Amino acid sequence: MKTIDELLAEGVEGKRVFVRADLNVPLADGTITDDGRIRAVLPTVTKLAEAGAKVIVASHLGRPKGAPDPQFSLSPAAERLGELLGKPVAFAQDTVGPAAHGAVDGLESGQVAVIENLRFNAGETSKDDTERGEFADKLAALADVYVGDGFGAVHRKHASVFDLPARLPHYAGYLIATEVGVLKKLTEDVKRPYVVALGGAKVSDKLDVIDQLLGKADRLLIGGGMAYTFLKAQGHEVGISLLQEDQVPKVKEYIKRAQDNGVELVLPVDVLVSTEFPDLKTKAPANPTTVAADAIPADQEGLDIGPETRKLYASKLADAATVFWNGPMGVFEHPDYAEGTKAVAQALLDSPAFTVVGGGDSAAAVRTLGFDETAFGHISTGGGASLEYLEGKTLPGLAALEN
Repeated sequence: MKTIDELLAEGVEGKRVFVRADLNVPLADGTITDDGRIRAVLPTVTKLAEAGAKVIVASHLGRPKGAPDPQFSLSPAAERLGELLGKPVAFAQDTVGPAAHGAVDGLESGQVAVIENLRFNAGETSKDDTERGEFADKLAALADVYVGDGFGAVHRKHASVFDLPARLPHYAGYLIATEVGVLKKLTEDVKRPYVVALGGAKVSDKLDVIDQLLGKADRLLIGGGMAYTFLKAQGHEVGISLLQEDQVPKVKEYIKRAQDNGVELVLPVDVLVSTEFPDLKTKAPANPTTVAADAIPADQEGLDIGPETRKLYASKLADAATVFWNGPMGVFEHPDYAEGTKAVAQALLDSPAFTVVGGGDSAAAVRTLGFDETAFGHISTGGGASLEYLEGKTLPGLAALEN
């Protein structure tokens, strides 16, 4: 795929450059709680503006149902982008209507505008090729050049990700180029031992990537809510812990495959349990107890890996040359259940390995728990996109940039 450096070499002075970013930031009462995705697109936007482009930044936010919804407005993201750039950023209150055209027409070389949430138009996410194409045509009318830099959306066959690049000269931004380069280190000529730590709530979300990793990784560490389906597959009582009973047969198959393939599959040996889920708003003390992973009481729920498991996982990460981590080890949003996730993050920092934090909740945990982001090899901006890449799937947004 062509890169932004090639575009800059060709010259962008006065050109309208459409940057498909990922500004899908978490909001609480209209306030951004984590601006990592906005900061991730800064290098691309800054370089284009410095080179004299008229930069049009577009993104989705949340899951509005194809119509304007104030709670999903990109206005806070546009304001934050302006603060980070250190200059005003125009904001258009529609996507392809009069406001968008007015904002773009008003740009001078080196200036930046953000248009409203792309998903306020049903054509953005439509499964109908014609409807998506019509929306892409309207977006294309705003610009002369397309730069794809929203890695968190490249696994979606959406108008601004898949259809729009076919209508304009297209290039990959710095973020996408970096993300793809990192993921190649996890799939091509991997330095070993290669250790993968997987957490998060549902094992079903990770089945395809586990399937691929059983033939590539040397060691798999399993935590989070998904661990209880593995423990159940081993015949253990898991109480009222998060469990996907329908996935137990598949997990049993994976446990056997790991043994057959010589992949070390490491599961929790102890867990923190409670009779109720913690209050994440008040953060009231939860007072959990620690039990062996094969002795969870029938009326209790596992909510984090225990102290012995933390030590075990740290030891299993210590000798790694490459580490990929996706998914927290417990309910990290509550201080009583954050230690497991902290332990894995710290083990990555202590390891000499090339470490990749696979976006989503893992990236949020790193920031929430106060770790230095720059100390990790790479923190991805796209959890779902990273996983699908590792699964070997074709990502529509990358395919579009390669054509």
